[in-house]
Order: sequence, then C-alpha cells, then structure tokens
Amino acid sequence: MRQAIYYLFLFIAIQFATYYPTLILWNCIGGMDLATAASLTMTQKILVSTPQVITTQIIFSIVMTIVFLWRKYSTLSPAWIRTRQWSVILWCIVLGLGTIIPSQALQELLPPLPDILKQTMMGVMSTAWGYIAICIMAPFVEELVFRGAIERTLLTKTKPIWAITISALMFALVHANPAQMPHAFIIGLILGWIYWRTGSILPGIALHWVNNTAAYAVYRIAPEWADASLIDIFGTNQKVIMAIGFSLMIMIPALLQLNLNMKKSNEKFGNQK
Repeated sequence: MRQAIYYLFLFIAIQFATYYPTLILWNCIGGMDLATAASLTMTQKILVSTPQVITTQIIFSIVMTIVFLWRKYSTLSPAWIRTRQWSVILWCIVLGLGTIIPSQALQELLPPLPDILKQTMMGVMSTAWGYIAICIMAPFVEELVFRGAIERTLLTKTKPIWAITISALMFALVHANPAQMPHAFIIGLILGWIYWRTGSILPGIALHWVNNTAAYAVYRIAPEWADASLIDIFGTNQKVIMAIGFSLMIMIPALLQLNLNMKKSNEKFGNQK
C-alpha cells in the first residue's frame, strides 16, 4: 500500500513540477522577465491559455512516461501482444462505447457536482492538439501509472477486489474535478478488472482511448451538449430509457465476451505485458 501511495504522490508531484516551470518558460519566451513570470504564475494572477494547458499536459505525459519506465515502476513487454488476443481489444472498444450512456445516467442520479474544470476542458477539446493530449497521451500515461504501477503493486499485497477498488478511487481523485469523479471511478473499476485479468495495460488503453475520444467527438460535433442531461439530448424519458437499453445491449455482451476471452500471457504475473 505504501508503494502505491508513493506512485500516486509521484504522479501529483510531477504534475506540479512540470506545470509551473512550463508556464514560466512560456511567459518568458513571450517577452516577460523571469521574476515577473514566476511571480504571476505561482500566484495564479495570469490567465492560462488553452495552448499552454495542452503544452503542460503533453510535457507532463512525456516526463511521467520516462520516469516510470526508467525507474521500472511500470514496465512494457510485447508478451501479451504475442498471445494475439485481438478479440479482447475489439471488445474493450465496444465496452468503452457501451458504458458512456449508462454511466451518465448513474451520475445524473447523484446530487449535482461542481465542474471546476469545465472551461479548461472545453478549451482543450476545441483543438486538434487537445485530442493528442487527452485522447492519445492521457490514456497511455494513466494506464501506465494507475494500472501498470499502482494496481500491479496492490495486487501483490491485497485481494484483487481491493486492489481494483483502491486504484479506481485514486484514479478518480486525481482528476481533481468533482463532476468527472463518478464516471472516472466507474471506468477505473472496469479498467482495473481488465488489467487484473490480462496483466496488460494495452486492453485498458484501448478502452480508455475510446472513452476519451467519445467525449472529445461529442464536444466537437455538438458543443451545446457539454452541460446537457440525457433528457436534454434525447427529448423524452422514453427515448432516454431506449438509449440506456441499447447501450446495455452493447455493454453486457462486451463484458461477457471479455470475461470469456481475457487471459494473461505466459510470462510471470507482475511484469507489465
């Protein structure tokens, strides 16, 4: 458990360690002197633009990947790919699509939660570079850390149900946005189960990519749906129920197929596949 907490702390620490220096350097390149740039950035008295947010996220992702692979907190191996479980990747993609509406429906049953990162996320999702940051790099880095390092460590110390739940809870909390946490926790449980069954972050990356890409695509196609409830989108309760039912007809078979088909590689469990 202590090691898992250390990985979580490191994840947060590297975010801060890359965020502020990147913004200070950006402002210095823009013509601001170092002392002023540092003062305004650290006191948050300067507006952070969308390109700056995206740049800090990309740099953070690169640094996280280097640190966790260099220190062998999480490792990469082609062993799982050699098993050629392509159907698992396919069903992870299907599952990712099937979870979106049911998860939103569950979240709407909860009391409204503040969306403190709404404007930031809307800005990021409005650009093509934002897709690279939140749909390509974020799924890889977050799976590397929360499943490949944190959950892997927990699985050696506690029962799978607790390892999956704790890693999912940590995953939800680091999103630092109450409005995103319920969905992140649900997805984290699914991703944790997949990692436990396969010993690989690759299927989880596929599901994570679909989840983030779906949110990105919906915003680009219909930005007015950013704050919309299911009833706003579909118009009537009957259509909402039909949408949930259709999603469950995708989600449940995908879960069943994954349960039947997921296998670890022949390598010793504990190595990242």
